[in-house]
Amino acid sequence: MSGPTPEQIMEILAAFYPYRDRYVAHRTIPAEPLARDDVLRLVRTLAAEEDRLGDSGKVSGSLYLGDHEQYHFLAQVFEAYAHANVLQRDMYPSSTKFEGEIVAMTAAMLHGDAQTCGVLTSGGTESLINPMLVYRERGRLRGITEPEVIIPNSAHVALDKACHYFGITLHRAPLTDGFLVDLGWVRDHVTPNTVALVGSAGSYPYGLVDPIEELGAIAQEHDLGLHVDGCLGGFILPWIERTGVDVPRWDFRVPGVTSISADTHKFGYALKGTSVLLYRNADLRRLQYFAFPDWPGGLYVSPGLSGSRSGGVIAATWAALLTTGEAGYLAAARDIHRTAMEIKAAVQALPELRLFGDGQTFHVAWGSATDEVDIFHVNDFLASRGWRMNPTQLPAGLHFCVTRPNTRPGLTEEFTRDLSDGVAYAKTVTGTPAKSGALYGMAGTPAGNEGLQFLMSGALDAMYAVPDPTGPAPTEG
Repeated sequence: MSGPTPEQIMEILAAFYPYRDRYVAHRTIPAEPLARDDVLRLVRTLAAEEDRLGDSGKVSGSLYLGDHEQYHFLAQVFEAYAHANVLQRDMYPSSTKFEGEIVAMTAAMLHGDAQTCGVLTSGGTESLINPMLVYRERGRLRGITEPEVIIPNSAHVALDKACHYFGITLHRAPLTDGFLVDLGWVRDHVTPNTVALVGSAGSYPYGLVDPIEELGAIAQEHDLGLHVDGCLGGFILPWIERTGVDVPRWDFRVPGVTSISADTHKFGYALKGTSVLLYRNADLRRLQYFAFPDWPGGLYVSPGLSGSRSGGVIAATWAALLTTGEAGYLAAARDIHRTAMEIKAAVQALPELRLFGDGQTFHVAWGSATDEVDIFHVNDFLASRGWRMNPTQLPAGLHFCVTRPNTRPGLTEEFTRDLSDGVAYAKTVTGTPAKSGALYGMAGTPAGNEGLQFLMSGALDAMYAVPDPTGPAPTEG
C-alpha cells in the first residue's frame, strides 16, 4: 500500500489555512503598530466563526463547559494575572494560595489523605510525563538502570512520549474483549526492571475505567509505582459516582495507587492550560523537582518540566473550582450521565453497531458489527449533519465524549435520528472509500504507517507555517 497521495495531503493541510484568501498573512512585524480596535475586531470575528460548531452541542469532547458567561468571568480573573510569571514567586505569592488550594481541593475530591500532595501542570501530557520521570528516578535509587513501564494498549500516547524522552522501555498490554487491560498479561510481564504500572480512568478511546484495584494489588506485590491516568475522567467520575452510579474504584481509596493525574481544563471547567498531578506522598513528588544551585544566574528551582508559568491561568483555574462548587459539578454530572445513557441506547438500538465496553459513565464508543457498514461512512454522514465525532482505530470506531454542551434539550433525539440515518447511508455506499477513513485506513501496515508518519510530521510543520496569500488581495478586517 502506498502512502497518502499529494491530493490527500493538500486537502488535509489546507484545513489549517481557512483564512488565507481573506486576511493578510504577516511574515514580518509591521513597521507601524496596527490599531488595537482592528486587531480586536479580527480576533472576535475569527472566534465567533470558530465557536459556532462547539456552541451547537454537536462536538464530542474538546469543549467541556460551553458557558460563555463563565468564560468571560474566568477571563477577567486571568486578566488580573495575565502578566505574572509564577516562577518569580516572591513577586506573586498569591500563586502559592491558588496552586496550593487547587491541589488540596483535587486531593480531597479523589480521597487523598494528609500525606497526599501534588503540583499544577500545563495539561494532561505534562501530568503524564512527570510521573514517568518520577518512577524512573525511584527505580534508579533502587539500582534499576534499564527501567520498564507497563501500560494498557488503550492508555494515552503521552506516556509513549514520556518514555521516549526519558529512555524508558514501554510495554503495551493487550486489552480484553471488554476493552480493559489484560491483567494476566500484566502479571506475566513484570520484570526486575519494571518501575511502574499505569491504568486509565477513563481511557481516551473508550472512556472505561481499567481494573485499578487489581493493578494496585500487583503494584503492591512487586513494590511498583501505579499511576492512574484520570486526565479525562478525573473531574467527572467522582461526581457521577456521588449521583449514585456504580463506578469502579480507581482513586486514592485503592491501596497501591501512588499517583493520579486529573485535568482541570476538562471536566474541571477551567480555562485551557492546567492539570493536577497528585502523589501519594511528598517523597515521590520530590523526585520530579529540578534544583540547580551552581548556575551563575542564581539558584534555580522548578517543580517540573515547565519554567515560566502563567499566573493568569492558575488564578482562573482556582476561580473555576470555587465558582462551580460541589453543586455545580453534581448537576453537570447528572446531565452528562443522562445524556451518555441516551446516546448508548441509540447505539444499542442499531444491530449494525456494537459498543466498545459498557459505556456506563460519560463516554460511549462503538464500531460496526457487520462488514456491510463501514463506520467511517457513518462518520461521514454524521459530519454532513454537523456532528464532530472522535474516530478510533484498531478496531475502527467512533466515540462520543459527552460534555456540558451536549446536554441541551433535544440534542440526543437529533443524534439518534442522524445515527440511524447514517447507518442506512453506509449500506448504500459499501465498497467505496470513506472520506473520514482515508487516514485510518492506511494504519497498521508498514507502508501505511510510513505514509502517516510523513503526513503527521507535515501537519506539524504546517501549523507553524505562514502561507502565501492566493486569489484577490486580502484585507485586514
